[in-house]
Amino acid sequence: MIPVILCGGTGSRLWPLSREAYPKQFLSLVGSETMLQATALRLEGLAEVQAPILVCNESHRFAAAEQLQAVGRAAQSILLEPCARNTAPAIALAALAAVENGEDPLLLVLPADHVVADRSAFQAAVTSATPLAEAGRLVTFGIVPTCAETGYGYIRSGAPLDCGWEVAEFVEKPDLATAEKYVASGEFNWNSGMFLFRAARYLEELAQHQPEMLERCRAAFAGASRDLDFTRVDADVFARCPADSVDYAVMEKTEAAAVVPMDAGWSDVGSWSALWELAQKDEYGNLLQGDVLTEDASGCLVHGGDRLIGVLGVRDLVVVDTDDALMVADKSRVQDVKKLVAQLKHSERREAENHRKVFRPWGYYDSIDAGPRFQVKRIVVKPGCQLSLQMHHHRAEHWIVVRGTARVTRGEDQLLLTENESTFIPLGVVHRLENPGAIPLELIEVQSGSYLGEDDIVRFEDQYGRD
Repeated sequence: MIPVILCGGTGSRLWPLSREAYPKQFLSLVGSETMLQATALRLEGLAEVQAPILVCNESHRFAAAEQLQAVGRAAQSILLEPCARNTAPAIALAALAAVENGEDPLLLVLPADHVVADRSAFQAAVTSATPLAEAGRLVTFGIVPTCAETGYGYIRSGAPLDCGWEVAEFVEKPDLATAEKYVASGEFNWNSGMFLFRAARYLEELAQHQPEMLERCRAAFAGASRDLDFTRVDADVFARCPADSVDYAVMEKTEAAAVVPMDAGWSDVGSWSALWELAQKDEYGNLLQGDVLTEDASGCLVHGGDRLIGVLGVRDLVVVDTDDALMVADKSRVQDVKKLVAQLKHSERREAENHRKVFRPWGYYDSIDAGPRFQVKRIVVKPGCQLSLQMHHHRAEHWIVVRGTARVTRGEDQLLLTENESTFIPLGVVHRLENPGAIPLELIEVQSGSYLGEDDIVRFEDQYGRD
């Protein structure tokens, strides 16, 4: 069995904590691990499970690889989607990778951004579904409903099988009255988006129901190239692939669909209210994280950091404070947070995509301050790492080392700087920053110039394969 972890979501309904460049699957929302790490760790103990295949957005590749390595669950393959085409093509790429060497393993398809509270119950459901998948069934896991939820799709069970049921139908997200009827009938489960099937069986069904999609995926995979630990599929071919979910493309059309129930404390954490429902709250029903003071407040979710947040005389509010954005919402309206994100995108504001702290394969930078013709960043470079050899057309830079040792390329010069030492990089001069030491390198960068955007970078050499 090979787990296939789908890691391409954006999590816009959890803005401002989740951003396009660092979405919810890379955040620690429940527990100490990130959601991606928790997804990988809940596989521990399943029999005959190989290292996972990860399918992720190209811009997230380094974060995904590092997070899995940090918990000792490195992927056997990381497939990079050059553009989003929904889950059916993503799974097709993973299936093609799985059968590349003539094998036909079971694929356990898991979204990277779900919560499963009961690992044992999760593994028991996977184990019970295995015989069905080995017999050629395409198994989906139906979550035993705990309430009449209108935010999930539903699966109606049909004729009984040894370990589950045939799928009678998939139904869209219902209104409340319909959801109540579904739950009362005992015939419906929530659609979890988790699947188990043979790789070749999935490709067979895709060939039958979506032949153009499979053709494009085969061609994109055939044109793939290796880039460090990543497999980069042909971008031009994949961009012409039809976009569709695995439910619409295959599961709703196949006659081999089966559903196995799972009662494992599952949630897709699709909104701030879902997170509030999951977590342990205080005696007044408040979920508080960070430096928070409350007085006469109840039913609230308040998520902050080091800055003090005071909440007084309110009910059922969501307050989320980050370094560069503050959101206040009625808890009943949090499904509409994506409308705020749409406004940000329409206005081309960076808060839709990036946090103030931006992660890079060599470390991260934190934009401390900015104004007309200047910007100040705190830069942290991991031991043994280096930035690209680059230059800027519109800005000069001052670097002051705060901690560690910096090796600096500045034109024809090579400098070695330690704490409290600095250098100046004039506009147009080719330069590079490296950390040759054993501890993180921290420095303050002061940029000055007519244009300070991140796209004013001309790269000449880059060990991470960036353009």
